Amino acid sequence: MPGAMTAASYAVLALTAALLAYMAFHDLREFKIRNTLVLVLAALFFVHAALSGRWVVLHWNLAFAAGMGVLLLIGYALRLLGGGDVKLLSVAFLWSGFRCAVPFLLVVTAVSMSMIVAAHFGWMPAKRENKRLRVPFAPAIAIGLIAIFLMGCLEPMNSSGVLWRLSALPFGIDRTD
Repeated sequence: MPGAMTAASYAVLALTAALLAYMAFHDLREFKIRNTLVLVLAALFFVHAALSGRWVVLHWNLAFAAGMGVLLLIGYALRLLGGGDVKLLSVAFLWSGFRCAVPFLLVVTAVSMSMIVAAHFGWMPAKRENKRLRVPFAPAIAIGLIAIFLMGCLEPMNSSGVLWRLSALPFGIDRTD
């Protein structure tokens, strides 16, 4: 039944992409990220892990997300990030794991920079607080996660814990013994 589980795991990714798009548009309008949506996003990760065979590397994703969450809390304490951004990014790192964090961050950075430029010219919503320009961050995070989905970073694994086409180990080292 691996084919059905593979199809179901891709369906979860599609549902997650739709949720991310909704979160991005909501953040653009309201400058808020709902806690319930972040919890649903986290729950979808665990469903995807179960359906795709990624449960074998789940502990690595959890450890990475926890570590990044601590670092993000420092950014929150320094008032560089909002609370919703910290929660959403922590769950995003749960999805990306260490293996896909660099492509995720590259896309998030590029989109964020584009959004800042667009906000500076008044082409997108932004708020000014204490001479600082505040732009919604959920759209960049959503685009970053959807990009790693499309890059194949979350492809299903077979029963031995090896990705169908890529390796589960960092840096693409394939170990099939």
